[in-house]
Amino acid sequence: MKRLSAQLAPAKPRNVKVLQFGEGNFLRAFVDYFLDIANENGYIDGDVVIAKPIEYGNLDRFHAQDCRYTVLLRGIENGKRVESTRLVTCIQDAVDCYTEYEKYASLASLASLRFIVSNTTEAGIVLDINDRLAYNPPITYPGKLTKFLYERARAFHYAQEKGLIILPVELIDDNGIALKRCVYALAAQWELGEQFIRWLDDACVFTSTLVDRIVTGYPAGEAQALWQKLGYEDQLLDTAEPFGLWVIESDKDIRDELPFDKCGLPVIFTDNQKPYKQRKVRILNGAHTSFVPVAYLCGHDTVKQAMDDPAIKQFVLETLHGEVIPTLELPKKDLESFADAVISRFENPYIEHRLLSISLNSVSKWRARCMPSFLTYIDKTGDLPAHLTFSLAALMALYQGYEIKDGALQCMRDGSTYQILDDEAVLRFFLAVSKLPVQEQVVSFLENELFWCDNLSTIMGLAQTMSHILEEIKQYGMKTVLSARFGKKFQD
Repeated sequence: MKRLSAQLAPAKPRNVKVLQFGEGNFLRAFVDYFLDIANENGYIDGDVVIAKPIEYGNLDRFHAQDCRYTVLLRGIENGKRVESTRLVTCIQDAVDCYTEYEKYASLASLASLRFIVSNTTEAGIVLDINDRLAYNPPITYPGKLTKFLYERARAFHYAQEKGLIILPVELIDDNGIALKRCVYALAAQWELGEQFIRWLDDACVFTSTLVDRIVTGYPAGEAQALWQKLGYEDQLLDTAEPFGLWVIESDKDIRDELPFDKCGLPVIFTDNQKPYKQRKVRILNGAHTSFVPVAYLCGHDTVKQAMDDPAIKQFVLETLHGEVIPTLELPKKDLESFADAVISRFENPYIEHRLLSISLNSVSKWRARCMPSFLTYIDKTGDLPAHLTFSLAALMALYQGYEIKDGALQCMRDGSTYQILDDEAVLRFFLAVSKLPVQEQVVSFLENELFWCDNLSTIMGLAQTMSHILEEIKQYGMKTVLSARFGKKFQD
């Protein structure tokens, strides 16, 4: 079988418009996938050069395939299994910032370059005062970017039209703002001058972005079978779910330069991404966090298994539609459409998302993802949200442990041990209170301001309601209690 190459997948010659820091699965199945579609539809007409921003690893697989690869999207849409493939040809080259520094640095003077994309992980956007302009390249991503922009500004004599649009997709809040602060701090520390600072201000655009797609990467166990279907060997084959969303926030309107929306891609340009961030955190992440303790204690191990249980699916639907969506500010139709997509994503048979993995640091996750919906619901209605209250009690049930071993709280489900991972202070708290009567456990939990930044025991009826729920779970088991409390059929 032939290996994928430019000979098998020729592409129209294009100028390089995008420098991409990072060669990982997510960028290739998301950003490059979008750019490839835009190229096909005649809206971008520009290629990508990948820059490997770290010292370890190599780009051999990219060069062996002339930077060609396939994206396979698989999942559930409108209740049906869907599958599509795209042979991506928009990556022109891949360079190593360390072993090919001169080649990488020469891109700063490339006249056609307009965009910089990055995914250097959450730890990538950090300010290191020990980084140096003299390093080839600087150590950190902000250091590399600062030097690259400085060299570009000088190469084009600070021409305004040669500024760049910066599109970080690292999963941190306000990623563009954080990256810009690092660049400005290094520019000052390295004494790059007021002219460079003015050029950054006037010629460059730092966007903050929100991205959403589950990318499962190279399908090692299925690769041979998939190659047979494709008709070629692809060592860079990248798999992901069909759902995708890219929210791009910027002070300047850049949609004409990145007209993704004109070819039907799920990209939103805005001057305020916070409502979309809130929607994702409260609906997608909040749903995960709120139902995981319930589902795991019902005997399920993965999200897909849980969603195949009608009682769990009903619980998730009622939580989202009855208690989360009413607390959010975006149009109800948009929120319900997003919630429907979330359910389809949870039911994706191609993704094995383990519940205990999602349960990592559940206390802080519940505070960030679920507590805002919980408190807003109480403020709006004067009542406790039944499902979120049940979820909070279920979280306590999940953390009922008997010892801490190897940094994990040892707990029991149906006679077998499972391990809970969280901050040491959280684990020690639960180990101590698990020996107390249920009412005392609940009050101690709600009063713990280190967990909640507040005393939740003052909320009328909460401690009593949670105590009843936890007692029932201990006595009858999660399945029985879930059915007794939420046994009616969900009505959308």
